[in-house]
Amino acid sequence: MKIAYADCFSGISGDMFLAALLDAGLPLDVLQDGIEKLNLPEKVNLRLIETRKGALRASMLEVVVPHSHHHRHLSDILDILSASQLSEHVRQTTARIFNLLAEAEARVHGESVEQIHFHEVGALDSIVDVTGAVIGMEALGIERLYASPLPYGSGTVSSEHGTLPLPAPATLEVLRLAQAPLTPSPAQVELVTPTGAAILATLATFERPNLTVTGLGVGAGKRDLPWPNIMRLIVGEAPASGNSEMVQIETNIDDMNPQIFGHVMQKLFAAGALDVYLTPIYMKKNRPATLLGVIARRQDESTLAELILRETTTLGLRVHPIYRYEAQRDFRLIHTPYGDLNVKLKIINGQVVQAMPEYDDCVRLANENGVGLADIYAAAGSITIH
Repeated sequence: MKIAYADCFSGISGDMFLAALLDAGLPLDVLQDGIEKLNLPEKVNLRLIETRKGALRASMLEVVVPHSHHHRHLSDILDILSASQLSEHVRQTTARIFNLLAEAEARVHGESVEQIHFHEVGALDSIVDVTGAVIGMEALGIERLYASPLPYGSGTVSSEHGTLPLPAPATLEVLRLAQAPLTPSPAQVELVTPTGAAILATLATFERPNLTVTGLGVGAGKRDLPWPNIMRLIVGEAPASGNSEMVQIETNIDDMNPQIFGHVMQKLFAAGALDVYLTPIYMKKNRPATLLGVIARRQDESTLAELILRETTTLGLRVHPIYRYEAQRDFRLIHTPYGDLNVKLKIINGQVVQAMPEYDDCVRLANENGVGLADIYAAAGSITIH
């Protein structure tokens, strides 16, 4: 399993995280293509610049957007995502990040989520930062993200709401919701932005993993500090042995409208479930029922259990710790007569033993070219991958 560790000793912002992904091997044109699938109202250009922070080299990302003070509601951003051509995973995960930001802003300002106006976070560059983070993680095949404790300093910052204390209230609320570990810093500037905090709060586990290092990305911040203002993204492979951090959640349901299962499955995946399955069973008195099962990481257990209890008619769940052995995975962008698509590679002992085209990409190309889905699979299968 490919994993990554975000070393945020000098903080994190959305553009620092994106720059680190690019420096770690994410092709700029793949990111640019993904952002264009958002169909934003204005053209956005991305520019990657090699720079130095103190004695260290790093990559800095410039998101070039028209100057705009456009304020957006959460619903406006969700509409942009819904109408985009991005994969379902990217749309749902990005929506989770913005929902978290909206929840934090609503609590800070004492308003409802529907009333919240995103100011800086609703700007095009912030939408690009958040969506780009999810696009980049998917394109690099990073299945699990970890993060270091985050530094917090003191001082104030200017915003659309006037002068605010640091850490900024929305940032601090996001970190509270994620129960993120913080470490004191002497800095009197903003080190952790709301978008940077929300990306990690949604995607990352705040701990250091065991991994074999295979790549490294260094993203530069915009500030000049007494130390290098960089964020390092350490990419690697998780140990190949069984993973004891997994759980299996199950419940038997015999009194619920079966149409609801699809909705529940979608919400479970959006909340972090690795797999969800439905099995027809018989219960007492030969009553037909459905076994709902979820495979998940241990740290997601309570969130998923609460979701099942809230969204279904069940009164209780069974939870078992499990081990899971996994082949190494990677993604490769291939060119077909119908267009480019991603292929997931199964790798054992360094050898590619299987390649499977990504379903969402195949559906997109089939619709764009007016051909059958089987034709896209056949075209992808005819390409040799080493």
